[in-house]
Amino acid sequence: MKKGCLGPNLKLTLPLPPTHHPSFPTFLNEGGGFIDENLLVNADGVLIVSQTELGTPPPVKALDNQLSLADIDTIKVIGKGNGGIVQLVQHKWTNQFFALKEIRMTIEEPMHKQIARELKINQSAQCPYVVVYYQSFYNNGVISIILEYMDGGSLEDFLSIVKTIPEPYLAAICKQVLKGLIYLHHEKHIIHRDLKPSNLLINHRGEVKITDFGVSAIMETTSGLANTFIGTYIYMSPERITGNPGGYNYRSDIWSLGLILLKCATGKFPYTPPDKKEGWENIYQLIEVIVEKPPPSAPSDQFSLEFCSFISACLQKNPKDRKSAQDLVRHPFISMYDDLDVDLSAYFSNGGSTLSTI
Repeated sequence: MKKGCLGPNLKLTLPLPPTHHPSFPTFLNEGGGFIDENLLVNADGVLIVSQTELGTPPPVKALDNQLSLADIDTIKVIGKGNGGIVQLVQHKWTNQFFALKEIRMTIEEPMHKQIARELKINQSAQCPYVVVYYQSFYNNGVISIILEYMDGGSLEDFLSIVKTIPEPYLAAICKQVLKGLIYLHHEKHIIHRDLKPSNLLINHRGEVKITDFGVSAIMETTSGLANTFIGTYIYMSPERITGNPGGYNYRSDIWSLGLILLKCATGKFPYTPPDKKEGWENIYQLIEVIVEKPPPSAPSDQFSLEFCSFISACLQKNPKDRKSAQDLVRHPFISMYDDLDVDLSAYFSNGGSTLSTI
């Protein structure tokens, strides 16, 4: 395996870190982590706590292929976002590279259980189209997540270089994203909640993978950072914005996918401010446009009928009218360029992507 490139089926054979046996009262009072039933999240990772009699220190068992923060060296910062950073790190013993995402948040106690469950779900996800989550930690107000290293950065990064992506490559990218959504929606029953170009990562092999589902979205919605609201939620579906009494489901992600594809195809975000200025004056102005105005569409004089039809299938105001990921992967747009043998690996490299070098 090439240095710095980790496949989804990578198996690590590492010694397990020492187990700790804190009592429940001491553990909870010190705030070194949090517990959800038999799941413990602390500085040693996501661990399983055996059920014992009340007052007895609970034995802790590390999960398989346990990684420890003490066993990795930081190489450099490769990304920054609201409330956290992403670093390239290397395992001291195997020399394998990972991405380490650190998010500093004041996590309110009601969120502990939800976050613990989301961290466990992330680590159980096994799909070639979803970024691998290897281990998660919580210590001193910081969530640290060890991830598969994707050396091409995000689709947002790539788009900032190439400006627009031609249909054949867009179809190949979309096919991988749809397969990832099929896995999340129909196998894991997970709604991403925050699908956007910066949450789609690429690598030099031409792979496109979904990241940042679950924990990041939960913490962003509870962070109280009002000034980041527009940037975080411009891809949000109408039913999420309005707080539809019926709630929202996985088809909210399909709306986001439609907006992502339109931006990639046209080079600009599909919604423009009424006064044609550079940005939105406030979040309410954007919300009003998304909720009240007709959904955007692909210009029929610039794009194929198949692409326009695909975008229309995604951007239906009523979520019941949107196609599922399972339906969309069979849409004619996804397969119409198959005969061209599209090479995303060469496209990402030749298109000017500054692959994250070591």
